[in-house]
Amino acid sequence: MRILHDLIGIYMVVLVARAVTSWFPPPASGTPFASIIGILRDLTEPVLAPFRRVIPPVGMFDISYIVVFILFSIFFNLTG
Repeated sequence: MRILHDLIGIYMVVLVARAVTSWFPPPASGTPFASIIGILRDLTEPVLAPFRRVIPPVGMFDISYIVVFILFSIFFNLTG
């Protein structure tokens, strides 16, 4: 159970990092920062995409991040 708790915590950090990097323009391809953003996208998109299909954006804000983060926070607290 401790491993699951730790994995959820790490995923929450990755999710926050993805949300923060989405506020900035994309870097030039081939740079280390572009590679990091690609990794963050690859790790989070499989979880975020189903929520995006159900939850429409509010103005120009994608609130699927918030919903997923809240759900993972609940799981994090339940496994703690």
